[in-house]
Amino acid sequence: MQYVDSWRGVAAATGAADRAAAEDGVRLAYRSAGLAEPEEFVWADSPKAAVEAVEKLVDAGRSVRDEVRTRPWAQERRRMYDELGPAGWSALWSATGAQLWETTAALAERIRAGVVAALAQRPEDETAVRLVLLDAVLGQHDAAWLAAFDGRGDRLDGLAEVARHGGWWWPYERTVVLSERPEALHRDGAGRLDRGDGPALSYPDGFALYAWRGMPVPAEFLAELAALTPERIRNEENAELRRVMLEFYGYDHYLAESGAEPVHRDETGILWRIALQGDEDVVMVEVVNSTPEPDGTHRTYWLRVPPTTRTAKEGVAWTFGLQREAYAPLRQT
Repeated sequence: MQYVDSWRGVAAATGAADRAAAEDGVRLAYRSAGLAEPEEFVWADSPKAAVEAVEKLVDAGRSVRDEVRTRPWAQERRRMYDELGPAGWSALWSATGAQLWETTAALAERIRAGVVAALAQRPEDETAVRLVLLDAVLGQHDAAWLAAFDGRGDRLDGLAEVARHGGWWWPYERTVVLSERPEALHRDGAGRLDRGDGPALSYPDGFALYAWRGMPVPAEFLAELAALTPERIRNEENAELRRVMLEFYGYDHYLAESGAEPVHRDETGILWRIALQGDEDVVMVEVVNSTPEPDGTHRTYWLRVPPTTRTAKEGVAWTFGLQREAYAPLRQT
């Protein structure tokens, strides 16, 4: 659909918000909901700072998120469902919102978790922070469902304008708190937060999230990745962090440096096994591409396979979705 790419760009947008355009979108959203326009706009440099600003509001009135966001969305969804029918609505969602939903929803949840971790110094503080987060409209991170309704009416135009020009926002009767967008966003090919040399997501005030291939990691953890050794990897007690270390260091590098021995070899390749304390074994098949590179060399690949794998052929067959007995290629390429 023509709208998906533009909304994908909205969801991933970084840099300073267009504050005037975002505020105009808020006013339109209020008018569309039958509400008086807000009297005051408060800007914050991140969702974290916005939550802190909300907690300090005085005489802002009650939250009007239901009127501004929830009800219009539900009514438009019902209208489209009635107009298109179950199959038509499902097809529309599959072609639009579903293309963006998984990555934007996951990113929004990571931001929520980061805000809670940053502001809830004690476990008993978490509830208060989460309640403030429930009042938020997600702006650019509502791109998935806004994509489904784009071009199909003007009821949600105000919400769409805020999303195009700003970050998360908190609507109250008299005051609206708005957050800036991230200043940087780094993701892997699967859309997961991913960066090995700094924050994967960062805001102007320093609020940031660190991740390696989607997994949250401490900032100080990334700082030591460049100096990894097999011994340091083996001594890491956290199994998830140890897996990150292995991926960053390279399974082949780890095997070579740690003096690992192959456990099986046959005509398809070599099977290696890395035993890890408190975690499942990492099992890899080393295969050589039979097609030479332009310089005449043959490239070696390392394929991770299930820890139950016992032979190289079984591992290679698994990568093709086959049982070992069924894997019998006529020609390797």
